[in-house]
Amino acid sequence: MKTPSNTLQKNEPGAQGASKNSIAIRFGLWLLALPRASTASTDLMIRLDNISKQHGHQILFIDASMGLQKGEKAGLVGPNGAGKTTVFRMIAGEEQPDDGQVTVDPGMTIGYFSQDVGEMSGMSAVAAVMDGVGPVSALATEMAELEAAMVDPERAGDMDVLVERYGEVQARFEELDGYALDARAREVLAGLSFSQERMDGDVGLLSGGWKMRVALARILLMRPDAMLLDEPSNHLDLESLIWLEDFLKKYDGALLMTSHDREFMNRIIGKVVEIDGGSLTTYSGDFDFYEQQRALGERQRQAQFERQQAMLAKELKFIERFKARASHAAQVQSRVKKLDKIERVEPPRRRQSVQFEFRSPPRSGDDVASFKNVHKGYGSQPIYAGLDLRVRRKERWCVLGANGAGKSTLLKLVAGATEPDQGTVIVGSSVRMGYFAQHSMDLLDGDDTVFESLDGSFPQAGQAALRALAGCFGFSGDDIEKPCRVLSGGEKARLVMAKMLFDPPNFLVLDEPTNHLDMATKEMLVAALAEFEGTMLFVSHDRHFLAKLSNRVLELTPDGVHQYGGGYTEYVARTGQEAPGLHPGG
Repeated sequence: MKTPSNTLQKNEPGAQGASKNSIAIRFGLWLLALPRASTASTDLMIRLDNISKQHGHQILFIDASMGLQKGEKAGLVGPNGAGKTTVFRMIAGEEQPDDGQVTVDPGMTIGYFSQDVGEMSGMSAVAAVMDGVGPVSALATEMAELEAAMVDPERAGDMDVLVERYGEVQARFEELDGYALDARAREVLAGLSFSQERMDGDVGLLSGGWKMRVALARILLMRPDAMLLDEPSNHLDLESLIWLEDFLKKYDGALLMTSHDREFMNRIIGKVVEIDGGSLTTYSGDFDFYEQQRALGERQRQAQFERQQAMLAKELKFIERFKARASHAAQVQSRVKKLDKIERVEPPRRRQSVQFEFRSPPRSGDDVASFKNVHKGYGSQPIYAGLDLRVRRKERWCVLGANGAGKSTLLKLVAGATEPDQGTVIVGSSVRMGYFAQHSMDLLDGDDTVFESLDGSFPQAGQAALRALAGCFGFSGDDIEKPCRVLSGGEKARLVMAKMLFDPPNFLVLDEPTNHLDMATKEMLVAALAEFEGTMLFVSHDRHFLAKLSNRVLELTPDGVHQYGGGYTEYVARTGQEAPGLHPGG
């Protein structure tokens, strides 16, 4: 397998047409070695100066500016469609601003992780990760092929040639420090929860979520001068998320990232770049501090606007009252000229925030669900052996455990989606269950619009109520007429959640309900669920969601199942860990 070079300098053959910067794309990764450019400041590695950008009729940026210094870690925030991905693509050189300038330090490398992974197949996950750093990956792949050939009886006649070639390849692999790189690649993949079997398996057989992890691992293994990470926290379990958080804290390059995970952002970034109304505004501090400063700025601008409006009203009242009197003509004219010269204060742009309010669910019995001596396994792999669990009314159990520990299986058992091998799972009297699983999104009729899907589930609700429901879950304006088949993963998740919560059950069983949801929708969901009067059993990798909503913890470990009174915050304080087997900073 021949591996292309990851860098292409501006004056090399083939560099033309690469948007002025040299670019290589592999599996959702961009690695750039940028041509020399003059820069006014040695502190800023990346600068956007007075950029303007328009997509069709949509104006994204007007004279917007920002900068990123060496070692800085910044969060890029803004509503969906504001232009976050466009900022990444302009820095990467994939797009050019319509006006203004994007400047990057001479010769620096930038790793760009995007959600568009592309197709992967024909190599192991380890080889795909090492493929980002040049010819070592090709040698590793050839060594694996030669090893397979040497134990193939049908190739016995070629053994001398195979052994000789293997020696040559292995010598070159050692010369390039390939074994150390292989070990580092495996360390990164292990941090992202890959088993040894999954590391060595064909990457083409992995699900989309696992391929995203491979693409992310390529960036992390390279440790470029700067990283652009577009939603790196998507598709990660809690253990992988904590590992990645620790990795990025220790990373000494510049980092610009987006994430819908508030806690993840707070622990990594030291400044926020906000896209709002075509401008880029930089705030020092983490995401929570940014929100406080933004709210303070809005209040100040609102007060300034109201003061000016009161002054204008007073002046206009005087003009209207005395404009017909000759004795006041000079005063009236003076005030008219004064008003013409005043620069009008614009009211603050308020982001639309819609809250969802639960209807009161019917009351269930006190015993909502119980597991008695439950055994469950897949093939020869046991998941549960003698599990006993009792879920009582108004309890909110969060389920923690590493990949393969049985979190989703537990939820499937209580939802009746799978049966125990031994023992019983009993759902109590008057329990009305709502089960959200990742496959729930596949059950939507692709030909239905968002509104038709809601109307089909609640034909008696009325158009106004369903439009209000759609608005709460982010479907406003023409979005409600989108066919379900064109919806993104996040839009499908929001629609399924809306349908489940409109006529609420009294027992919510939720498997990663915040996957694909943006931060605003998450906040709405957390606020709504905090008022929910029923019972919850859920799995989530979002620590903000876990801390706000749980009052019980079920921990699944290789040593057995442990139950904790108190929620996730109390669990962390009591155990000194944020996930089973992982310690903060370790």
